[in-house]
Amino acid sequence: MASESMDDIETKIAEAVLEVLKSADMATATEYTVRKSASEKLGIDLSDPVRMQLVRSVVETYLLEPKAKEIAVAEKAKEYDDCGDLVLCRLSDKRKVTLTEYKGTLLLSIREYYTKDGKELPSTKGISLTKEQWASFKQSVPEIEEAIKKMESRPN
Repeated sequence: MASESMDDIETKIAEAVLEVLKSADMATATEYTVRKSASEKLGIDLSDPVRMQLVRSVVETYLLEPKAKEIAVAEKAKEYDDCGDLVLCRLSDKRKVTLTEYKGTLLLSIREYYTKDGKELPSTKGISLTKEQWASFKQSVPEIEEAIKKMESRPN
């Protein structure tokens, strides 16, 4: 590779990194493991600062692509809303289950969201449960499910 130009080498490195990323398990892959695999694939050392920065740049660009985001969400990557709260579950386009902190208390919130100035913000429609309230609710789920089954089996 000594006779190749720097641009050619950078292109080959970028292509190798992308190839590794496309076949990698995004739940466990790290920048280091991607760089190591690309290095082995190319037979060149990618641990010098300039090449490490190139690998980092390719990885970051790949992760920002919409397809990569869908893969990450599908693999249970952590998602945060516009307020910085951890999104545990999306119930619909406008409803989410989030983990939030309010006045030093950790809360599980199930609420509706609205869009303002391009940001999704929580509305007042919903409920926030403390750890103790969530434990109580979770313990009651079997009875709630049973009551729903009984309601559904009644003739209208």
